[in-house]
Formats: sequence, structure tokens, C-alpha cells
Amino acid sequence: MLVYSHRPEIREAIINAVGRRPAPDVGRVVFREAGGVAEVLAACDAAEVDLVILDGEAQPTGGIGLARQLREEIVDDCPPIVLTLRRRDDRWLGTWSQADAVLVHPLDPLETAEVVAQVLRQARAGLATRG
Repeated sequence: MLVYSHRPEIREAIINAVGRRPAPDVGRVVFREAGGVAEVLAACDAAEVDLVILDGEAQPTGGIGLARQLREEIVDDCPPIVLTLRRRDDRWLGTWSQADAVLVHPLDPLETAEVVAQVLRQARAGLATRG
């Protein structure tokens, strides 16, 4: 699982909220952190991750635009994407970005783990959720 943000404390908050085992049926997850877009693109292009969590507020490239770019331009077989945002009113951007799910800060550990587990389950079953 790849976690992208230019801010280490945001990556840490996401990792802590997801936990090492978001649900018994999805098993333990291994986190890979990315502080830059190049790392995200390389990992997705090489199919090295099974899920990407993007910080929508990352700088200079935010996760909102990056999610859409991954879906439309970069990766042929893009992994599922979970987008984190600061404002609940911005959830519509998750639909625009073509993310599979959206979470809002401050992240609730129970909700975060549940959403991540559900996206992983759906990915394994070959189902798309988008938005």
C-alpha cells in the first residue's frame, strides 16, 4: 500500500489510521511512503502496490489531480485509489478525481480501516467503486 503526501506527519496519520491489519480478511498490509509524484508514478507503473492513498492537499501536486492523472493518462492497470481531504464539502472532488473512496481529516481509525478494507476487497473481487 502506497501512502503519498509531501508532509511526513500526514503520511504517519494515514498509516496510523489504517493500521497494520485493517480487517482480518484482508490480512496485514505493508506500507510504502512517497513524498513526491515521481515515486507514486514509478510504483504504480511497475504495479508494485495494491492500493494508493493520496493526500488531496499535497504540494506541489495534490492527490486530487494526481488521482485523475493516474486514471486517465499514466497507468494502464491503475491500483485502487483512496483520497484524503481536509473539508467534507470537497468530497465531490473524489468523484471528479475518479478515486475509489474518499476520507476526510481528521481520520477516524475505525472508518479509515473499514474504507481501506472495503476498497481492497472490491479490488480483489474485480469491482470498481469510484467516488
